[in-house]
Amino acid sequence: MRLIHTSDWHLGRTLHGENLLAYQDSFLRWLLDEAVRQRAGAVLVAGDIYDRAVPPLDAVRLLDATLLRFAQARIPVILISGNHDSAIRLGFGAGLSEAAGIHLRTSVADLARPVLLADEHGPVAVYGIPYLLPDAVMADLGVQTRTHEAVLAEAARLIRADAAARGAARTVVAAHAFVTGGQPAESERDIRVGGVADVPAAVFAGFSYVALGHLHGAQRAGPPPGAGQDPAIRYSGSPLAFSFGEKYHVKSVTLAEIDAAGRVGTTALPTPVPRPLREVRGTLDSLLARGETDLADLAGAWVKVVLTDTVRPPAPMERLREKWPHTLILDFAPEGQLTSSDADLERLASASDPVEICGLFVEFTSGGPADDAHRAVLRAAVETAQHAESAA
Repeated sequence: MRLIHTSDWHLGRTLHGENLLAYQDSFLRWLLDEAVRQRAGAVLVAGDIYDRAVPPLDAVRLLDATLLRFAQARIPVILISGNHDSAIRLGFGAGLSEAAGIHLRTSVADLARPVLLADEHGPVAVYGIPYLLPDAVMADLGVQTRTHEAVLAEAARLIRADAAARGAARTVVAAHAFVTGGQPAESERDIRVGGVADVPAAVFAGFSYVALGHLHGAQRAGPPPGAGQDPAIRYSGSPLAFSFGEKYHVKSVTLAEIDAAGRVGTTALPTPVPRPLREVRGTLDSLLARGETDLADLAGAWVKVVLTDTVRPPAPMERLREKWPHTLILDFAPEGQLTSSDADLERLASASDPVEICGLFVEFTSGGPADDAHRAVLRAAVETAQHAESAA
């Protein structure tokens, strides 16, 4: 049995203001082509389908068109809701979708209701554990402890009991959770509850494969291979980068191949990269001077620039985008300080002229003293304020 595991689509998300929907559409079309090429028995989507609970209309339309194409290609899709999704909204029409091979698992009631697949070796039972917020599901699961570990352990127990009753030897679980030891990225939403966020990999003992969602970097979860009896547990990671902290990620989906005995081999299938992410640091003039040499490739990349100029140059973003049109972030980290913080405070304490105080603020924020043009503007603003106060 071949399964494609993906997660964290975050449809509707932007990258520092850059609309990603066209790139997400390209990925989803690629995913269908890859599922056909790999002769996948199903595609598992481990949560965070949308980026927020009330997604934009274009994102809803994209998901609708995507699932229709999978249904027309007769490739089953199994989706669970993540912490970014509204389980109720995502699960709407689940019964009707099921008839088309689109299986939505968004509620506690569906934990022990598997999607039954089959190959030449017999059945494979695929279960879905949506993101379980402890406060919302403790009563339904009969759990007394307010932690992710407690609710997930009970969900896994229910699944194991159902699989045993069915005689299902090969079981797959899609879940949206933070497994202990996982490496997070800065673009993920914190799911801590009462200071307890993660769950041990042992919660998933006994399953053939666990397809995880939530962490945006593709990685194995749980103990290292050979460290006792443990299932294959993996995060597929997000198919696109959602922060510059992910600039070194190799984005992919996971192809999981399950043999007759339930052993699993996995292969990463790299996803299309719309643009590389690059981060550069230096003074504005030095960076622009390198725009035709070692930094020429930045013209086709999404770029974060950290300027080290001691005095902020005029119109830096405009000048950067002339050279690199896809510059998204501009930060400042001046090299050195004209004065120490203590000296700044001493100068401020001794200043009485409002124009001088404003000039010190300009110097603090820009890294250089106010020039004649700055001082003229500041003096005009102060005098306007003083006249207005006198007239009141």
